[in-house]
Amino acid sequence: MGYALSLTTAMAVLWLVLSGHYDSTLLLSLGAGSAIFASALAWRLHILDGETAPYHKLVRFLIYWPWLIWEIVKANIIVIRTILRPDMVLTPRMVRVKSMPKTDLGRTLFANSITLTPGTVSVDMDGDEVIVHAVLKEMTGKEGFEEMARRCARASGEKEDGS
Repeated sequence: MGYALSLTTAMAVLWLVLSGHYDSTLLLSLGAGSAIFASALAWRLHILDGETAPYHKLVRFLIYWPWLIWEIVKANIIVIRTILRPDMVLTPRMVRVKSMPKTDLGRTLFANSITLTPGTVSVDMDGDEVIVHAVLKEMTGKEGFEEMARRCARASGEKEDGS
């Protein structure tokens, strides 16, 4: 029930912000009705769970984002330095990275975080591994990926033991 309430609230707020209609009772009631209908449909289809409506994990994501933004800034600096060098030596690599997050949400967050970081792209997920393309050899260090995987697991609500 909590997931349905959080999904309905999120959709209603999104509708209100995007529509810009704050004074018409008819439009407000239609927007609220649409949000309730969509949540009821998700509940009826048995797709309403913590990954469909992860709004209860918002605080964890807000803690994760500043760290990820800092990692993006650091990777940008590395890529810019490489591009501005007169010899611009690129050392592309494809590596397999063990994915620590066990939930679909955690693994998706991990793969997307890798792709958001300049110089690296998540190419594929193969079992519990993510195949990553990096433009520079020094961007393929296991310790950096392990830290990101650990933080993604924590942000997605997984316990330290991976459950």
